[in-house]
Amino acid sequence: MKKILFISIIGLFSCSKNTQTHPPVGGVLSKNDLDVSRQRMKNLNAQERYHIQEWINTQPVKFYPTQLNYWTNIQGFDQRQRRQDDTFISYSYDLYDFDQTKIYDQPIERRDARFGHFDELKAVEDALRFIHDGEEVTLLVPSALAYGTYGDEKKIDNDIPLIIKLKAL
Repeated sequence: MKKILFISIIGLFSCSKNTQTHPPVGGVLSKNDLDVSRQRMKNLNAQERYHIQEWINTQPVKFYPTQLNYWTNIQGFDQRQRRQDDTFISYSYDLYDFDQTKIYDQPIERRDARFGHFDELKAVEDALRFIHDGEEVTLLVPSALAYGTYGDEKKIDNDIPLIIKLKAL
């Protein structure tokens, strides 16, 4: 009986022992790493916003800021009535850099996409909520709302702000 009690006590102590966990492959970001990353994105966003505003100042067309941190050529655009989830929309858009060079020869086009069920650039998906059928709108988009830190792994490099010419079909 003493042996069973002794083995049980040792078993309990071994179960409560703190075992070291190993980080997943690729490591884990420390709090300091996250803070550095957050500050980098904050600085990059401030720089891009400044450069976009400077670009706007040289244009004959007026652009207006939206609540989501991109600009559009339609005043009060994001104050319109929003399209609801599960509604359908068909649209296309062309991508340009701020030298106004078209990035892809063919527009990106989607037919009968249903809100809440498709994955699109943040600024495009937000703008589609407010666009009217048949309307065209130009978006000036910081990289964080476009292809961000990774780019599209084709023609768009990392941290590139874009001009997006969006049309609801």
